Amino acid sequence: MSKINRNVVAAGSLLLLCAVLGMFAVHSFVAAEGERDLQQWQVRLGIVAASRAQAVRQWRDQQFNTLSGLADNLSLQLYLTELSLSGGQSGVVTDQSAQAEYLANLLVVTADQSGFSEPIQGADVQANVKRVGIAGLALLDQKGQILVTTPGTPALDSRLHDFVRGTKLGSRGVLDLYVGPTGEVTMAFLQPIFAVQGENRAADQVGAILGIRTVGSGLYARLAQPGEALRSGETYLVRKNGATVEYISPLSDGTPALKQSLALDTNNLAGAELMSRIGGFGIFSNYQGREVLATSRSIQGLPWTLIRSVDRGEALAVSDRRQLTLLIGLWLVIAVITAAIFAVWRHGSSVRVAAAAEGLRQSNSQLQTVSDFLRVVTDSQPTAIVAVDRNSQVVFANSKGGEETGMAANELIGKSLINVMGADKAEHFQRANGQVMEKGTPLTEWRVESRPTGRRVIKSDHIPLRSEGEEPSGVLMIMEDITDLVDERERRGRILRELVQTCVAVVDRRDPFSAYHSARVAEVARAIAEAMHLDEAGVETCDIAGALMNLGKVTVPRGVLTKTEKLTDAELAMIRESILTSADLIEGVEFDGPVAGTIRQLQERWDGKGQPDNLAAEEILPTARIVAVANAFVGMVSARAYRPGMSFDEASKALMTGTGTAFDTRPVSALLHYLDIEGGRQRWAHFGIPPDTE
Repeated sequence: MSKINRNVVAAGSLLLLCAVLGMFAVHSFVAAEGERDLQQWQVRLGIVAASRAQAVRQWRDQQFNTLSGLADNLSLQLYLTELSLSGGQSGVVTDQSAQAEYLANLLVVTADQSGFSEPIQGADVQANVKRVGIAGLALLDQKGQILVTTPGTPALDSRLHDFVRGTKLGSRGVLDLYVGPTGEVTMAFLQPIFAVQGENRAADQVGAILGIRTVGSGLYARLAQPGEALRSGETYLVRKNGATVEYISPLSDGTPALKQSLALDTNNLAGAELMSRIGGFGIFSNYQGREVLATSRSIQGLPWTLIRSVDRGEALAVSDRRQLTLLIGLWLVIAVITAAIFAVWRHGSSVRVAAAAEGLRQSNSQLQTVSDFLRVVTDSQPTAIVAVDRNSQVVFANSKGGEETGMAANELIGKSLINVMGADKAEHFQRANGQVMEKGTPLTEWRVESRPTGRRVIKSDHIPLRSEGEEPSGVLMIMEDITDLVDERERRGRILRELVQTCVAVVDRRDPFSAYHSARVAEVARAIAEAMHLDEAGVETCDIAGALMNLGKVTVPRGVLTKTEKLTDAELAMIRESILTSADLIEGVEFDGPVAGTIRQLQERWDGKGQPDNLAAEEILPTARIVAVANAFVGMVSARAYRPGMSFDEASKALMTGTGTAFDTRPVSALLHYLDIEGGRQRWAHFGIPPDTE
């Protein structure tokens, strides 16, 4: 090949490289702009969704506050207490007729003031005779029979009877939205009434207040965002109904509440997707099939999900136009580069040497123009961009790349990485580039550098540069300083750990006989997870689940926790239930792994005979299997004030006996390995010391 041809080849290669760099830079910039716009919309929609969800919860709380006010009325409590003691014989209640009249008036006044009243449709009849009504308050005795109602209270049909009978004694109840007898969307609330001087236990319940009301104006108005500025902004409520998503609030297309349902498996449906991942955000299809940006929030205490959405076209119109303009500019640049390459090759093969040299000079001038343009584009990027050939010689760098080396970008061209970065840093990048050249696939790495003001974390993407079907001829390196992101993530991790430790301390103070139990379970579970080579999220899930598993004990009476005699069956059930309470308490907290699910499955057994769902074998989360083994081990070997702990050998034998029935073999084997090989016996020897002597 002649010198002229070699020059032409070199010029063409450099032009192709510039085109690749320009394409990557512009696409990266366009993608970053799009992501930034989406993040801004995620924040905006999230703020509105959170405020509307709070408004819905306040509406729900208002209903129970109304019923609680009645349930706390002393006259009402005395009346029902006497009635309960008399076995339901109202005739022996002191001044029964006067009390009943007073309670009826009390219910009427409360209903009129709180929205639990609607006009009666039909003739007014006795309370124990079926009548047409849509809302009201009813006083129920201990057996769920009506004592007093307000005018307009619906008769207790099978739905309401089942609701009253199905509500656990001593607990509040909510009958979810349904279509009432007159077509109105209706809800029912049940508030227990306890005997005078009772302790709010199920055994002390002497009656209940049943509130039935329509929800249209009171509830749905709270979904409207004050000062709504979006033409297509919409907030609505959904719930799961079998295999469908049911829309339980009015929709912007005029569809009334409870009149729209779509299949759960509808492709990319906002209601279905966001019910399964509360708090999520993305681009989905709404109930009309239109693309929307949407996010969700749960309504605590109700099986509802609140969806906040805005039409994608309205939200991203400006962003889409900006991205289209940038892409058009990119393709115009590529077209110019392609035409220049073709002209250079054609000229180099068809004219005299002098003419070819002149053409080469002109193409170099064009190359410089394109290169300058691409440098303007890449210089606007917040990341350092450097391209090197197979010999680690720099062939391109933007201004940010020059800042990384302390040199001007044009001074880097032709220099080796060692000369511009130093041996230590260059060795790191050359090793990564070597892997990319060998495998022909991109690679991402992180590097921590020391500096006077603290560490610096650099994320570097290494992308092979090659023509189609050829071996890579170089590597494009994109370096980004992610120190602030890493510091923020670590700060959040520390805050989470401090909150977990605070919760553990609260439980330890309430249950001195099990002091340090949660911390020990977390420590042992982490050791088992690391021995089983779980990823970082899995290890952290085991650690946090072990620490928080006993959080639900805050709901167990202290007398039960400190009892030294044998616990009754009811007290044992209360302790077991507290683990599920722990899972409920942290259900809405976002962790990197399934912490709440892990705690909920701690009492499941490998053979499927556990609780609460009788899961078996691989149906149980791996993290739950690990924490269950750690919990059993700590419980066996830890000394208590009223009994010594088992020896490690005795505990190991008990765990091995339980493999295949209570426990998975793998975490048990990992624990025994840690005890005997990794120094676990020495590390946990203090478990056998009673709490008051540690």
